[in-house]
Amino acid sequence: MSRTERTAVPSHAADSHDLIRVQGARENNLKGISLEIPKRRLTVFTGVSGSGKSSLVFGTIAAESQRMINETYSSFVQGFMPTLARPEVDVLEGLTTAILVDQERMGANVRSTVGTATDANAMLRILFSRLGQPHVGSPQAYSFNVPSATGVGQMKVDRGAATTAEKRTFSVTGGMCPRCEGMGSVSDLDLAQMVDESKSLAEGAITVPGYSADGWYGRIFSAVVPGDVPVSQFTKKQRQEFFYGEARKIKVEGINLTYEGLVPKIQKSMLSKDVDAMQPHIRAFVERAVTFQACPECEGTRLAAAARASKVAGISIADACAMQINDLAVWVRGLDEPSVAPLLRGLAHLLDSFVEIGLGYLSLDRPAGTLSGGEAQRTKMIRHLGSSLTDVTYVFDEPTVGLHPHDIQRMNTLLLQLRDKGNTVLVVEHKPEMIVIADHVVDLGPGAGTAGGEVVYEGDIAGLRTGGTLTGRHLDYRARVKAAVREPTGTIEVRGARTHNLKDVDVDLPTGVLVVVTGVAGSGKSSLIHGSVAGREGVVAIDQAAIKGSRRSNPATYTGLLDPIRKAFAKANGVKPALFSANSAGACPVCNGAGLIFTDLGFMATVSTVCEECEGKRFDSSVLEYHLGGRDISEVLEMPVTEATDFFAEGEARTPAAHTILERLEDVGLGYLALGQPLTTLSGGERQRLKLATHLGEKGGVYVLDEPTAGLHLADVEQLLGLLDRLVDSGKTVIVIEHHQAVMAHADWLVDLGPGAGHDGGRVVFEGTPAELVAARSTLTGEHLAAYVGG
Repeated sequence: MSRTERTAVPSHAADSHDLIRVQGARENNLKGISLEIPKRRLTVFTGVSGSGKSSLVFGTIAAESQRMINETYSSFVQGFMPTLARPEVDVLEGLTTAILVDQERMGANVRSTVGTATDANAMLRILFSRLGQPHVGSPQAYSFNVPSATGVGQMKVDRGAATTAEKRTFSVTGGMCPRCEGMGSVSDLDLAQMVDESKSLAEGAITVPGYSADGWYGRIFSAVVPGDVPVSQFTKKQRQEFFYGEARKIKVEGINLTYEGLVPKIQKSMLSKDVDAMQPHIRAFVERAVTFQACPECEGTRLAAAARASKVAGISIADACAMQINDLAVWVRGLDEPSVAPLLRGLAHLLDSFVEIGLGYLSLDRPAGTLSGGEAQRTKMIRHLGSSLTDVTYVFDEPTVGLHPHDIQRMNTLLLQLRDKGNTVLVVEHKPEMIVIADHVVDLGPGAGTAGGEVVYEGDIAGLRTGGTLTGRHLDYRARVKAAVREPTGTIEVRGARTHNLKDVDVDLPTGVLVVVTGVAGSGKSSLIHGSVAGREGVVAIDQAAIKGSRRSNPATYTGLLDPIRKAFAKANGVKPALFSANSAGACPVCNGAGLIFTDLGFMATVSTVCEECEGKRFDSSVLEYHLGGRDISEVLEMPVTEATDFFAEGEARTPAAHTILERLEDVGLGYLALGQPLTTLSGGERQRLKLATHLGEKGGVYVLDEPTAGLHLADVEQLLGLLDRLVDSGKTVIVIEHHQAVMAHADWLVDLGPGAGHDGGRVVFEGTPAELVAARSTLTGEHLAAYVGG
């Protein structure tokens, strides 16, 4: 065979599978879209918030990949795994194993730290169990989650026809501090915040959320102590029983229940949970009634005395976990111990990965629940850096969230490294700095919600710029620095701020203007504002925590909009408001107000079908006979916000309380959302704006917003800036923690923290107007802002 003939032979058939093909995707608002995504390339999915990006990437491609992998396991193993339904799509071809790196906060378990959430703590425990002097025991002797325990007992052993009794003893040496049980802090309850002693139980003496006088808690306590006598007049025995009574069974109204004193009940039900994971009203009570302080015995390290006394090269495991990770990496590399050389190499690589990804400023003892969405996402990325896997699909959800423009460049490098190892990288993103490095771009739109769900552009960056889509038009948009800034009306003084890495910061934040606090990730922005400003009277703080809700929750229930609507329906028809709740008296009796019937098929995916009785409307048929302004309650919940705003503005349906909430939803750009759309179907950006709209109704003169541009398209950012301007023009002070250059340029006053992260930050490096920062270029932020506005 000649050389020419040899080169004409077609390549191997296996090499032809270089595309992921999607046909007829209909998940959520997707309108039967079809597209081809190149493998071993970096593809960015963009479009306005709510256009269907997450539905396509996470709800269709990644979901089907995970479902098919789960099906390769035996039915026994699948029984222990989450069941996944097949996405609404006609054809999915060319899928590879998908690894999801999303923005979900890391588990807010109070015992979870950065070290335990990665493999760092496990490696350190092995290191100290091998080298620590004095020797304490196995690795669990250095774990704050393992208590020390000893026991002696007798057991019977059958051997043939004979039965012998054997005495057994066991001993476990754990590293848990016995005083705080590995929590690092101890708590005291302020009884005055829990009980109004001037009242009786029947009058509502217990002020704990959920402990109403006419509820079950009120009845249980009244069965043990007098319910009609003020608490201040209880006898000594009654006080002891009421506050500290031991758990025991009692009978209340013929029902067997467990009685327990108020203090131990609160400690078990509320104090065992992480404060950051609580519902807002319970969190407010806990912060008011409970004083947390570092455990005096372990000094907040969570570890028993023996574990703290064992050291390697003069450092205990508590010292190592408290060190900044980039410093700990230097210490580990300085250890020369051939007996544990592989362990030291692995630990050093892991710690270097933290530094490489821009998290070197964290410490291993940092509670996982305190990490921002961006920090949590990057922490999850660490296990994939240096992985030997290739030909897998990495799926990222806005990896630039929480990143300064300086840090985005580093993130771009990491994503390109993953691609260059032969992996397919799919990224949902809004930031132009990341969109421009894409090999392939899929732009969804043209609008959000029902106006989206279509592929409006597919191709390279050059074509996106000239394609005429909303993303293409805004890709090279650059905000200009304000020509004139507002004059402040006063100042908010912060003196001696020392939260986390802050170094006795003194700063005056002007009031009556738009203040933007910026700086690289980990420089101390959130520590300064949430630690020294957010808790003050008249300050409404809106943090990054994601809103939570089941499929029964929707914008109407979350914002409190449904309450005035139910009352308006009840008043117009002369019936009780509970009838107009799908979670209460008005629910369809067949589906219990869910609108769907769910059939559990064991290890196979649960099947959901629309309820035939209510046809998915969720309400009993008798309830739908009641009307307000010619509409029944199910028709009102199907209305988009814009239509509902007009509906409740005038005429028979005029409801000022509902109209006010609807106007706030329009202000944040959610006019297209249906009032009854389940929260589980909303995108991250939509949830962020829904939360913002809810907080805008709170009374206060100062609003604190933590990265409000998270999840927002370039076009949505303009609308957000308009909202911020309206807030300031109405007499409010708005303080924004933000990295987005358009928001920085729009500020009246900038406070820049740095110069670096962790112990290299924590200082105010600039205060002034955006124009002054651009002119000075004295900080990293100044350099990036100058490059941005000059573009």
